[in-house]
Amino acid sequence: MTSKRRMAPHERRDAIMAVAVDLARVNGYNKITRDAIADQAGVSMGLVTRYFGTMNQLRRAIMRHAIDGGVVEIVAQGLAIGDEHAKKASPELKQQASNFLINS
Repeated sequence: MTSKRRMAPHERRDAIMAVAVDLARVNGYNKITRDAIADQAGVSMGLVTRYFGTMNQLRRAIMRHAIDGGVVEIVAQGLAIGDEHAKKASPELKQQASNFLINS
């Protein structure tokens, strides 16, 4: 029998963020919900709140992650809705995001 190792807090936070980024990419950055993230990550909504705070704070964290990781789809969605954090992306990433929007 294999024992399940409990995730360290930073690992759990990273796992939740990975799910949130995937959901934002597929379902839309502005359409994600804490409930959907918690469900997909296999955690409680309270745990999502514990790590990321409000939905605005969670979206900000997702956008920061997208900018740092060059996730063009999410940056493009943010630019399309006038998200202030998406506007902080590098000029190169904003150009890629604009091209993505044009070609979608």
